Amino acid sequence: MCGIVGVQGDFPAGLLKRMTDSIAHRGPDGEGELWIDVPNEPRTGLGHRRLAIIDLSAAGCQPMALRCRDAVADAAVTMVFNGEIYNYRELRAELTQSGHRFATQTDSEVLLHLYERDGLDMLSRLNGIFALAIHDGRTSGRPNGVERGSIFLARDQAGVKPLYFSSTPQGFLFASEIKALLCHSAIDREIDPLALHQMLAYLWTPAPRTMLRAVRKLEPGCAMLVHRKGIVKQWRYYRLPYDGQTDLRPRAAIAEELQSRVEQAVRRQLVADVPVGAFLSGGLDSSAVVAMMRRALPDKRIQCFSIGFDEHVDDEGNPADLPYARRVAKHLNVELEEIRIDATSIDRLEEMVALLDEPQADPAPINALFIAERARAMGIPVLLSGAGGDDIFSGYRRHRALKFERWWAWLPHSVRAAIQSAAVGAAMGRGRRQGGVIGRRLTKMFAHAGEDPERRLISYFWWSPDALRRNLYSREFAAQIGAADAAEPLLSSLAEIPGEHAPLQRMLFLETRHFLADHNLNYTDRAGMAAGVEVRVPLLDLDLIDFAARIPSSMKQSGAEGKSIFKEAMRGVLPDEVIYRPKSGFGAPLRRWLRQELRARVEDTLDPAVVRRRGFFDPGAVRALIDDDQNGRIDGSYTIFALICFELWCRRFIDV
Repeated sequence: MCGIVGVQGDFPAGLLKRMTDSIAHRGPDGEGELWIDVPNEPRTGLGHRRLAIIDLSAAGCQPMALRCRDAVADAAVTMVFNGEIYNYRELRAELTQSGHRFATQTDSEVLLHLYERDGLDMLSRLNGIFALAIHDGRTSGRPNGVERGSIFLARDQAGVKPLYFSSTPQGFLFASEIKALLCHSAIDREIDPLALHQMLAYLWTPAPRTMLRAVRKLEPGCAMLVHRKGIVKQWRYYRLPYDGQTDLRPRAAIAEELQSRVEQAVRRQLVADVPVGAFLSGGLDSSAVVAMMRRALPDKRIQCFSIGFDEHVDDEGNPADLPYARRVAKHLNVELEEIRIDATSIDRLEEMVALLDEPQADPAPINALFIAERARAMGIPVLLSGAGGDDIFSGYRRHRALKFERWWAWLPHSVRAAIQSAAVGAAMGRGRRQGGVIGRRLTKMFAHAGEDPERRLISYFWWSPDALRRNLYSREFAAQIGAADAAEPLLSSLAEIPGEHAPLQRMLFLETRHFLADHNLNYTDRAGMAAGVEVRVPLLDLDLIDFAARIPSSMKQSGAEGKSIFKEAMRGVLPDEVIYRPKSGFGAPLRRWLRQELRARVEDTLDPAVVRRRGFFDPGAVRALIDDDQNGRIDGSYTIFALICFELWCRRFIDV
């Protein structure tokens, strides 16, 4: 729901309107801007674009203000808010009992009253998806440490909703999307070299960095106070509960409660005054969400959406989703809208790059955009997604690779180093051609065999060896990067959970903290909001995250079977052939597209003259990478796609 912007400082009056207009797609149902003047304090501006989901009346418009009870004649507490609070009804009832009176049916107003009562501690009470900004203009009654005229900003625990910020000599700015910040011409558009270095490794940029040195993103579960044009305090109010504590009950009891908690999460997230539909890939996660929708709405029509490709995708190692989606739709008696995809969908690549704000080398956002557009055209502004299931229950192929960790520990370092050297050589095109899907997966798994356990854990998130990436850098860019370690941001995160020693649990922590928030949720939010559709993620319900973190690793990854406990929980709810189907990704046959249908586009976007002019990469090395990929000597498709997305991003955000 919605998009928010704000400034505090010496800014021109028209800036707030331009920022709000730049994210009009996030809120097609209304807009609002408000300048707030507090004596002896810098001016504050708040802007909002509204996607009406709860209380569709004009009473739900923002910015929304509350004149607090302990200062009736005082200045207001004013808020802009993006998201949904799923436990707002319980909070409203509690606040009403303690004397608070409400003028609307919105969750937004509940947040204002909760801030009045609990101050900054309000965040511990919230179960939802949100990015919020509250300006406190009161002369008295403010929380401890909050000066008059301060802005309180926070982002939800899982990072479903985005929040970017920038500090300039003129003051502080924040927004749901980077493009709104760039409405202020004084924001430096210099690229952050470390962000680019990390993006080439992960295909996305770990928070708090963005590709722009002057712009940062607030991390999930974090908050900050801004006063007199600058950040005075920043803190983490929520930590993922990976601390070594596990649920010791029998497997059957955990599976039974897991099913109940998934049902509860879906019921919570169905609250809306508009139609709610769902993604349905036919995979376990989205199918479980739709099954619980059907349980909650036994007699109602439920509209679902699925992507189908006009060609086989087995060469990517991903079996087709559509047959399974049809099977689930029939089993649950829901409507299924099928959206066909082919290589022409990449014609919207520039649009995808623009809507993402950050370069991400994954075609999946285009799929999500097609679904969101179709849903909006059919009058459905809210979709439930199965995102997060792989990240909290263990569903990715890299989780299976962890079963080899005990063997790596037994091998002498010299042997592991030799294996790593051979794998890196294969990844860089030295030796035989890679042997299809199995060959490239083994090459990737062995490419960091010689690393210590922590770095090897993080290397599973990388799409290419460090040596391959650095070989692409120009002399100047290589000097800027120096010995910078792409693993550093994730290593720092691992240091926050010293009590958790299980490798799978540590990896799931990184999945949720970084891959999910910085990649999957980032593109899901942008693709949905680009079409005026809110995407909700029941499997990331806060109570469900906390419960899943306590489930023992052995119940999540059982041998080669991922999400073992989740599958058991869904027995009898979904057909076995759906529960135990092969894993598939929400992507596209990118490797073949780049080598065949899109080959001319690769050549044009990464023409040596273009690469040389940009200055970050060596034209000869990029040319060799493309040739080796085309000839099947290496699997360089996603690195090539990352270079393409970065170049297109530069054209959209830098070359202005």
